[in-house]
Amino acid sequence: MSEVNTSVLVIDDEEMVRDNIEDILVPHVQSEEQDSINDAFDILFGSPKPLLVARTKCIPAFTVDKASNGMEGVKKVKAAIKSGRPYAVIFLDMRMPGWNGLETAVEIRKYDVKAEIIFVTAYSDRSIDEIVEQAGQNVGYHCKPYAPEEIIQLATKAVTDYNKLRNLEKLIGSISSIGLSKNQLNSLLKNILEQLAGSLDTDMALIGKLDKDLNYEKILSIGAIEERVNLDELTSRVNNISIEKDDVIQLDDLVLARLDNYYVFAILQKQEKLKTEKMYLLTLFVQNAAQAIRNAELSEKLIQKEKLSAVGQVIGMVMHDLRAPINNIKCMTDMMREDGEKNEFIDMIDRSAEQASEIFEDFLDFIKDIPVQKKPVDVEKIISEAIEHAKHRNSWDDVTIHSYIRDNLFVQGDESKLRRVVSNLINNAADALHDNQVTDATIHISAWVEGKNVMISICDNGPGIPKEIMSTLFEPFVTQNKTNGTGLGLAIVKQYVSAHGGKITVSNNKGALFTIALPL
Repeated sequence: MSEVNTSVLVIDDEEMVRDNIEDILVPHVQSEEQDSINDAFDILFGSPKPLLVARTKCIPAFTVDKASNGMEGVKKVKAAIKSGRPYAVIFLDMRMPGWNGLETAVEIRKYDVKAEIIFVTAYSDRSIDEIVEQAGQNVGYHCKPYAPEEIIQLATKAVTDYNKLRNLEKLIGSISSIGLSKNQLNSLLKNILEQLAGSLDTDMALIGKLDKDLNYEKILSIGAIEERVNLDELTSRVNNISIEKDDVIQLDDLVLARLDNYYVFAILQKQEKLKTEKMYLLTLFVQNAAQAIRNAELSEKLIQKEKLSAVGQVIGMVMHDLRAPINNIKCMTDMMREDGEKNEFIDMIDRSAEQASEIFEDFLDFIKDIPVQKKPVDVEKIISEAIEHAKHRNSWDDVTIHSYIRDNLFVQGDESKLRRVVSNLINNAADALHDNQVTDATIHISAWVEGKNVMISICDNGPGIPKEIMSTLFEPFVTQNKTNGTGLGLAIVKQYVSAHGGKITVSNNKGALFTIALPL
């Protein structure tokens, strides 16, 4: 904020108290005449301390308004809000004619829930719990008589807290309108979450996404929450909690805020009820963070779509130029056969040329998202062909493959595209093993029936999928630590599997494990 709000309202039926607090918070400027009086006082009484002490720089420059009763105070609160300059701190007497202090606080809260209210009174017929319940939790309590230093400390702390929260509120309110990439946004959200956690008096918090199947995806976290809290138990606990959208609830030491399927968890250090103001800020954070995350996701999808469009145009032009040379390969191998050439490599050259043509067609189909043409496909056949093709890659040296495929496994689908799915996953595994120089490099491929699905798993004994890209692995142009990679291979795999009505999942199990489920 460009300007700190230091405005104070004093509501008390005693004029002397109102004026006294004003004099404490807004001392008169020391003049030359006052300097002379101080000097004379020092000569007469030998006091080293002047009558009027200069304010230190750490004390805010307060402005003070005064009201003699609750009704007048509420009018001033409403006028201050209307003018865009609400009060940061309200000093409020408890016993007054007309509305008493608690009744006045309740009325004030109808118009201003953010101001810090401090009850200053010689006695009270109300308990602290009753005051908090009716006036909100951002209230303080101080007994008369008071020392000037106490009033200054109370006002300074209240103004500091108020402005910290307003700064945080303003920052939170701006994040949903900022255009950022996911990585940039996560850094910003983490910074804000740390500030918010500080105001909640906790060092453990996280924000995540929970889908309808209770699959939890962490967006970001602070502190040791993942080490000290069982997230599976927390997720299960959240599922049993009835919480409305845009709501914040507190259950003992757990604070939970929700917007759609985005959640913020905070584990408090003390099991005490949070102030209304802090609950409000947490709600605001979840609302704006969720909107900002959605904006970032939409922005990245738009960028990906533009990239894919550009790639599609390039591949289209390349296909046009390469189609003739690829067709010429087939013509040359046919001529070699007519001349009596008998060589096992001739058939391999034909298959490679056909495969090159299929790969280009597959890329174009992926970019255009063309529906697949389905017919019975032999699962063992496509896996065997994918393995055979992979063995001619440079990265296949010193890689051992074990396959466990049940006989007579058939699915309805496009043979070329399903072979491409398996081939991509095998090639990725081989590249990962080769690039990381894994000893005893091994790939296991299994295929079996489970319910109404054919299951295909491909796993390796490499380093596994990096944690930071696990959640975005199947998105276009996501790649890491690969010597050769466009970032499109797994995006193509995901699209082809989905087009066949199947699902693909990935996990780390002593290496990367990809599991595909295709309808029988």
